[in-house]
Amino acid sequence: MRHAVGRARDGEGPTFVEARCHRLWAHYNADAEHYRPAADREAAQAADPVAALRQRLAGYAAADQELTDLEREVDAAVDAAAAEVAAAPAPDASQARAHVNVEPAAGGDTGEPAEERELTYGMAVNEALRRELAARPEVVVYGEDVGHAGGIFGVTRTLQEQFGEGRVFDMPIAESAILGSAVGAALEGMRPIVEIMWADFMLVALDQLINQAANVRYVSGGRHGAPLVVRTQQGATPGSCAQHSQSLEALLAHVPGLRIGVASTPQDAHSMLRAAVADDDPVVLFEARALYQRRQTVRLGGAREALGGARVRREGGDVAILGWGTAALAAEEAADALAGRGIEATVVDLRWLAPLDDEAIAAAVARTNRVLVAHEANVTGGFGAEIAARIGERHFGDLDAPVRRVGAPDVRIPPAPVLQEALLPSAASIEQAAERLAVED
Repeated sequence: MRHAVGRARDGEGPTFVEARCHRLWAHYNADAEHYRPAADREAAQAADPVAALRQRLAGYAAADQELTDLEREVDAAVDAAAAEVAAAPAPDASQARAHVNVEPAAGGDTGEPAEERELTYGMAVNEALRRELAARPEVVVYGEDVGHAGGIFGVTRTLQEQFGEGRVFDMPIAESAILGSAVGAALEGMRPIVEIMWADFMLVALDQLINQAANVRYVSGGRHGAPLVVRTQQGATPGSCAQHSQSLEALLAHVPGLRIGVASTPQDAHSMLRAAVADDDPVVLFEARALYQRRQTVRLGGAREALGGARVRREGGDVAILGWGTAALAAEEAADALAGRGIEATVVDLRWLAPLDDEAIAAAVARTNRVLVAHEANVTGGFGAEIAARIGERHFGDLDAPVRRVGAPDVRIPPAPVLQEALLPSAASIEQAAERLAVED
C-alpha cells in the first residue's frame, strides 16, 4: 500500500491492490459453516493478524504480563458496555417514526431576477441545472454521456463548457458507481445531481438508492442526510423496447426516505428540479421522455417553489381525474372533450408522489365524489392502487362510485408504435373511462 500511495502522489496513476484476507468468523452467529472445510477455518485462525502480533510482542521482556493485563482491561470494558446496554430503558415508542426524512424544502427567494422564457421541457431542465450549478458550488452534475455529448436527449448540452469538467462530467456505464458515489459525495457536503440514462437502468443499482441513500438519515439517528438528486427519464415512445420503456415510479415511491416527483410540463420540470436540489433528502425525478420537446412559457428566477404539492389543472363537479406525467396531460385533453358533452371534470396533476398531496386528493373527492386515476404504468401494483386505497379508507362514505383506474395492461411494452398505441392509456381511453364513471350508479 505504501508503494501504491507513493505512485499516486507522484502522479503515476492508480494501482489495483488485491488484498486477500481470511474470514475468521462465520457469516452470522448461528451459521454453522457447513459449506466451509475445517482446514480452511483452521488456516484462517492460524493467520489471525491479532494473534500473530501478540506472539511477536510477547517475545519482548515483560510484554507478556502487560498484554495479559491489557486483555483483561479490554474484556472488562466490553462486559461493562454490554451490561449498560442490557440495563438501559427501552426506546421511546413515540420516536419510532423519527429520522426518516426532514421537512421538505420550503420555498424561498432564489436571488435571481424573475423572467419568463419559452422553453422546451428538456431545455427547462437544462436551465434549472445551469442555475443551480451557478448558485451552489457544492453542486456537481454527472452520469453517462452528460458531459461532452450533453446527454443523449440534449438535456445537459453546454453545461460542461460553462462549468468545466470538474463539475459536469461523464461516468462509465456503471449505475452502481454513479449512485454509490453520489451517496458518498452527499455525505461529504456536496449536492450531486446524477443522471441515470433510462429509468430501467436503475434496477441494477437499487441497493445504492434503497439500502444506502434512503437509509442514511435513519441509521444515523438524524445526524446525517444524503441530499442528492437522481434525474432519469421513463415511459414509452415509438421504438423504445421492453428494457427502455417501463414506468417505475411506484417501485421507488414504496421506499421510505426517498422523495419522488414526475413532472408533466416544462414549468414543473424546471421548478421541481430546483426544489429537489434545495431538499436535504434524496430525490428521484422521473422526466417524461415523450415530453422533452413540449414547449411552454417558463417562469425563471424569483421565488423558488417548495417541494411537494399537486396542481389542479382544471375544475369541474362531475368527476375527478388524478394523474401525473404524460397521463396528466392526457387527462386535461380528455376533460376538454368531456366538457363538450356537458361533463365537467376536475383534473389534478399530483406531480409529487412522495410526499403525496393528500389534501388535494381529499378536495377532489369532496368536489366530485367520483374519482378516476390515470397513469402510464401498468395497472397491477401501480401507484394508482395506493391512491385508490387511500381514498377508499379515508373517503369511502363520500363516494358515489368506486375509484376506477386507467393504465397499461400487465404486458411488456413493444417497440412498434401501433402496438404501443393499443396498450398505453390515452386521452381517448381516459375520456371513455371518465364518462362511464360520471354516470355510474
